[in-house]
Amino acid sequence: MDNKDCITQKEEYIIQENKDGTKITVRDLQLEVLEIMDEIHRVCVKNNIHYALIAGSALGIVNYKGFIPWDDDIDICIVKEDWNKFIDALNKDLSDKFYFQCFENDKKFNVINGPTMKIRKKGTYIEEVNFLLKNRCKSGNGIFVDAIIYDNICDNKFIDELNRTFIKILMPFYVLVDNLHIPHVAFSKFIRWYSDKYSRKYKNSKLVSQPISVPWEKFMHEPVFLKKDVFPFKEYEFEGRKYYSYNNIEKILKEWYGPNCLKKWNGKCWEETLPVEKRKPKHTAYIDLHKDSR
Repeated sequence: MDNKDCITQKEEYIIQENKDGTKITVRDLQLEVLEIMDEIHRVCVKNNIHYALIAGSALGIVNYKGFIPWDDDIDICIVKEDWNKFIDALNKDLSDKFYFQCFENDKKFNVINGPTMKIRKKGTYIEEVNFLLKNRCKSGNGIFVDAIIYDNICDNKFIDELNRTFIKILMPFYVLVDNLHIPHVAFSKFIRWYSDKYSRKYKNSKLVSQPISVPWEKFMHEPVFLKKDVFPFKEYEFEGRKYYSYNNIEKILKEWYGPNCLKKWNGKCWEETLPVEKRKPKHTAYIDLHKDSR
């Protein structure tokens, strides 16, 4: 890796110190996640499915040509038109070392939990930092890659926010029902139906974003991008292999994280711009690299 192209200084970040004195680092987790991502890439290429690394994973492409050293997950998007095809491909071609969870194959999957799917590795366990919605799927809590639909949204951001606000109003009731262990299949189906109806209505729009069924973003600040900046996806180097991400990746990242998110040249090498105190893993509460349940 050429140090003129990316940040090369990397520190060790500890996720967990075990009772026996051993430590699990972010890098240990990243290598497990990378194995899942390699399999996703293989399945998608074989079946001509369009995917892209997004969010912090895309930022890692530009700044590090791989993982941000303290980043403890990978996020990908799948275009709406390929979603059902993606599920079919996973059912058909996914290695038996992995499994996946989504509403289409498990009605206990939380549809407003953020990702539209989790692709997991067997023989591992991870507990996320999540105080509202737990994983109700019985198939397991393995280390994962998050997959999110990138969907059509209205070109008028106020109309888009109005529709998202409707889901945000429903969210507390959904969380309450879920935490009381009350079956909510009909509730979940309604949210998915509402989101799909909205997507079809604005299929010819110029903008793309996460589905309106994802209510976590702050008011008027969900990541919304021009389709021409997102598509077509391009290949980039990531951890010594080629993965796909945004067409205009630097523009997208600046819109998402701000104009100062990209690496900075100090005259000798590239530097990280995020303050040191914010460089920490944020998704993992507990991890076991060698078992499926706790």
